[in-house]
Amino acid sequence: MNLARRPLALGLATLAAFAACGVHAQSALDDVMKAKTIRIAIPTDYPPYGFVGTDLQPQGLDIDTARLIAAKLGVKAELVPVTSANRIPYLQTRKADLVISTLGKNPEREKVIDFTYSYSPFFQAVFAPKSLPIRSFADLAGKSVAVTRGAMEDQELSKVIPPGVDVKRFEDNNATIAAFVAGQTQVVATSASVAGNMMAKNPQVGAEYKLLLKDSPNFIGVAKGEDALRGKVNEILADAKKSGELDKMSQKWLGRPAGDLPQ
Repeated sequence: MNLARRPLALGLATLAAFAACGVHAQSALDDVMKAKTIRIAIPTDYPPYGFVGTDLQPQGLDIDTARLIAAKLGVKAELVPVTSANRIPYLQTRKADLVISTLGKNPEREKVIDFTYSYSPFFQAVFAPKSLPIRSFADLAGKSVAVTRGAMEDQELSKVIPPGVDVKRFEDNNATIAAFVAGQTQVVATSASVAGNMMAKNPQVGAEYKLLLKDSPNFIGVAKGEDALRGKVNEILADAKKSGELDKMSQKWLGRPAGDLPQ
């Protein structure tokens, strides 16, 4: 190659690479608008965020959020049921365009997917019967704890539990709660919303809040590099927050407005 022309050639190659990245970044949004359908991964075992109603249709805060975004985009929402363990792989393998499934943001997840602004409040905690004295994480030593594999509470629990805790991991929230209610474990680590639903349905257990694991609002997951889709969803969320739609949905399902949410 002529050395005088080499910088120009390299410059053109760099521009071509940037252009290719730009095309990739726009591909998900372009595909959604062309198909007039957006595939959104949602939970069906996590009331009140996502569960199957008496009509056998998914409902909850995450489902309402998914439908809001689809409506604002002017496309149909194709709801894709997922579990805590497979929701990120579904996004990475393009089985879903977005994940709206009580997804917390942390450095580990930010390495593999991108996040929009947050859309709803959420926190995880440790719950146990009132008769069981638990005032600190040290009190969990020698006790058994049920938790959903791969969920935020699983990750947070691993950071704080002392030696000697028998952690029993289950594949979905229904199995986790069922194990605790049946007495297979003494303690359960889950979200406040799931625990509230559990306590309402099983008053005989006498469960109560014990320890806070993490206060972590929910974000929407987007595949890496899909900046155009992420930007569009951020616009929709910002407008919905300003109009009061996010507060209204949160009030409907959680009994409290969304309040101040991080971007």
